[in-house]
Amino acid sequence: MLRYLQTNSTLCYYFKLQNLMLVAKHNHFPNLRFGLLLVIACSLGLTTPVSAQYRTRVIEEGEQPPTDNMVPAATPAPDAPFVLPTPESIPAPPPSDPNNLRSLSQSNNLLSLQGGQRLMEDASSAIGSQNYSLAVQKLQEARQVYNQLSGLYGQLADTFSGIDNRISETQRTNALNTAEMRDRATYQLALVHRAQNRPELAVPLLIQIIKSQNPTTDLGKKAFQQLYELGFVDSPFPRPRAVAP
Repeated sequence: MLRYLQTNSTLCYYFKLQNLMLVAKHNHFPNLRFGLLLVIACSLGLTTPVSAQYRTRVIEEGEQPPTDNMVPAATPAPDAPFVLPTPESIPAPPPSDPNNLRSLSQSNNLLSLQGGQRLMEDASSAIGSQNYSLAVQKLQEARQVYNQLSGLYGQLADTFSGIDNRISETQRTNALNTAEMRDRATYQLALVHRAQNRPELAVPLLIQIIKSQNPTTDLGKKAFQQLYELGFVDSPFPRPRAVAP
């Protein structure tokens, strides 16, 4: 009986996740749908047949229909009860349309390297026009995107470790690369705070970079140099070599 209740509870849990995925698809939230697919695929166990279906959907589904064919979600009346959409009520995009595939790799999606790069470019433009408030906003958003990507890639790497080492190593490399992009966005954000004469905001960011990247890397050395220029540390790193008399 206890095993039955546990199994039944698990099925109810995944049924709720399925319903959330339907709501995300109906309201055109591909980021949320992708995250739910990833949660289900990892929690079911990667070697199970059901999880294999979800892994395929992580790669090929969770897609956003093209704007021209997008059906707007109906807005219920203020007092109307929320009705959960059923699979039959959601129009499926044509499978032959290439625009419906792999939407997370498209440049208009924030949860992607292209989305983070676009935010960095917007920040650079804002810095060029000395609009530091906008630059801070864009850099913070870029940090968030890269940090989320790094975390998701790291989860996949850990999940596939010992099951498929090729996928695990690829995702671990992706996690490291996006973490470096996050730290570069953090460094730019610290520089903007320096330009705003707000060192109290720049110092914690610079220390985060040194801890993440290691003081011996180029980015770590630049971050420590900023701390030295701000007067937070007393000596530079690396120390200058003594000149022989």
